[in-house]
Amino acid sequence: MNRRVSLLVAVSMLCAADIAAAQGMILDMVANKVISKYQNANCQQLWQQKSQPKSSEEQKAVQFLHSDPQARTAFINKIAGPVVNKMFECGMVP
Repeated sequence: MNRRVSLLVAVSMLCAADIAAAQGMILDMVANKVISKYQNANCQQLWQQKSQPKSSEEQKAVQFLHSDPQARTAFINKIAGPVVNKMFECGMVP
């Protein structure tokens, strides 16, 4: 019986690790998409995009980041440099 419990705990831990890895991959894909958006756009395009409403996909991503502080930190750490540099170049930050 003890062996079954240990096996169940091990399988549960592996499943949790797989889910975390999948979330990490999705987070990386979204971060790379955001970085690409800023790197490939000119300043005029960024100013125009800033005034447009967020898509439902973007709203879901923002909602997820609001609910998961660790994911939010990882996301911001990944995009901060490239995005803020481009925003600075375009006069979007002081």
